[in-house]
Formats: sequence, C-alpha cells, structure tokens
Amino acid sequence: MPTKSVTRKYFSASMVALFISLAAPASARAGAEDEVRDLFGKFVVAQNAHDSKAVGEILRDSPQFLWITRDPQTGRPAPFWGRDAALKRFEQFYQGTWSLEPKVDEIKVTVLSPGVVQLLAPTVFRIAPPGQTAQPNLFLLNHIYVMTDAGWKLVSIFPILVP
Repeated sequence: MPTKSVTRKYFSASMVALFISLAAPASARAGAEDEVRDLFGKFVVAQNAHDSKAVGEILRDSPQFLWITRDPQTGRPAPFWGRDAALKRFEQFYQGTWSLEPKVDEIKVTVLSPGVVQLLAPTVFRIAPPGQTAQPNLFLLNHIYVMTDAGWKLVSIFPILVP
C-alpha cells in the first residue's frame, strides 16, 4: 500500500501533467490566433498596395476558395470560386479606388477547430470605379483560414455591409 508521501507525489505529478495539457491547447490557440491576425495584416497591406501577387500568396490555391463580392455585370453579390477568379476580380477593383481600413481593436479571431480559424474584422472599405469618388462603407469582413503544409491560407471571404 502506498504511503501518503508517494500518493502526494503521484497526485502532484498528475496535477502538473493536467495543467500542462490544459495550457498547451490554449497556447496553440493563442499562436494560431496571433498568426492569423498577422496574416490578415499582411492581406490588408497587400490589398491597399493593389499587390495581387502578395494577395495571391495569402489565398489558398484551390477551386474551393470562395469570395462573395459584387458581380461586375449585375452589381449584385455573387460567388467567385477559386483563387484565379478572385485575383482577376481584385485586379478589376484595383483599376479604381480600393482600400481597406480595419478597426484593429475590434477584430475577433476564433479557433473553430484545430487548423481552422475565423476572423471577423469591422472594416471601412473605400471602393469606386476609375474616375469616381469612393464613399466609405462599413463592412463586417469575415475570413476563414486553414492551416496547410505551406502555413495559414485564406479560404473564404464573406463581407457583410453594415447598413
């Protein structure tokens, strides 16, 4: 039969192991959240520079990449599937005024599951065709990021206009 000191040692070791196991997922979550927040910052810089090459490096190269944005023919929201279609649409927007100003203090990052993160960023967009004046519009910019062999990649962009 174990003595009290042996039982305490096992109990103490068990508690330390429990705290370590609880802390590891939290630090992994914090790491993912920070990494995605940093990648979003790079996305905003690339967008504001109209740098489609840098934007393309952030987007996942997949036909399942999805961006909901205004269709140039109808003016209504439409899905743009795949990185190439998205980059082509960004290039069209870049011909005029296209700038993003996220409210950095209001960004929320949520780990949905290991390797999947959602970012919600209230963002003021200034968008206008060439030669027209852009008016500021507030959007809730919703991004989904996934961890790939090449690091975090953006797989979905869903902007919601705030009336």
